[in-house]
Amino acid sequence: MIWRISFLCCLLAFSSCKEEKKNKVEVTKNEEVNLNISNKDDSKINYLIEVDELLKIANDPNIKILDFRKSEIYANEHIEGALNIWRTDIEDVSFPYKGMMAGKKQMETLLSSLGIDSNDILIIYDDNGLVDSTRLWWILQNYDFTNVRLLHGGITAWKAQNGNVSSEIPVVNKSVFKLSNTPSMKYYGSKEEMKQAVKNKMMIVDARTDDEFSGKKHKEGAAKAGRIPNSISIDWANAVKYNDDKKMKSTEALVQIYSKLGASKNDTIIAYCHSGFRSAHTTFVLTQLLGYKNVKNYDGSWTEWSQFDDLSFDQDSITTIIE
Repeated sequence: MIWRISFLCCLLAFSSCKEEKKNKVEVTKNEEVNLNISNKDDSKINYLIEVDELLKIANDPNIKILDFRKSEIYANEHIEGALNIWRTDIEDVSFPYKGMMAGKKQMETLLSSLGIDSNDILIIYDDNGLVDSTRLWWILQNYDFTNVRLLHGGITAWKAQNGNVSSEIPVVNKSVFKLSNTPSMKYYGSKEEMKQAVKNKMMIVDARTDDEFSGKKHKEGAAKAGRIPNSISIDWANAVKYNDDKKMKSTEALVQIYSKLGASKNDTIIAYCHSGFRSAHTTFVLTQLLGYKNVKNYDGSWTEWSQFDDLSFDQDSITTIIE
């Protein structure tokens, strides 16, 4: 069993594509030891996994594949053996507005119900440039669970390399999944932290579209349109080859895109979007692909901020609600 897990860890650390290597953090031997245990230092972990890597290990019992798409899409076709979750599964519904991060106990209950063990390695995929997958990655990072990989290119890349797909729903046996008792919340940004960021004129990144940033449009769930003061607009989708294979752009391209921030790798940055999904993607890109050290994702994002009349905001245009 020991040799099998070591072999699995090596496979997860290996990159087979020269261009994709540019987007990855160099892996050391320490990752082989720490891959299956919670590790608060994720700086040496490569969270992207390519299709050819997953093809070799997909049937291993320690691998659990999560399809992060709507249930009706999943039911029609998914990676063989994949389990399904959606945004509502990882949302704390106790708030009067939608989209807040699920609590530790809720996440433990969810993953236990899916038959996932604390020592399993989660492979998460979607069909939208990893924007949903990175939100789950971000939540698990806050709770110090690092046994996570994101399938680069999602199900489209999987099918392009003849990976098996199915409409069969796997039968699972409930497990006991536990997270850290003292989670670091290392990438978590609160409303209070955002208020301080505005007050102190810190680096704030708005990962929404230009129309949302200007206030021309806003998504359903927000109380009004606009943006958080002092924020810089960099649409999350700029980091992805969105109209192509939906993989991450090269490191060189990403450096150019985020040079707009004018930030050093040690500057404090807080990102937001409508409900913390797109900005979770931006947080992943900045920390895991570009090496920024102090980045947080504002959980409530514009949906929360817009609910409070005492919080300042900027707006350029007459607004239209979009779905």
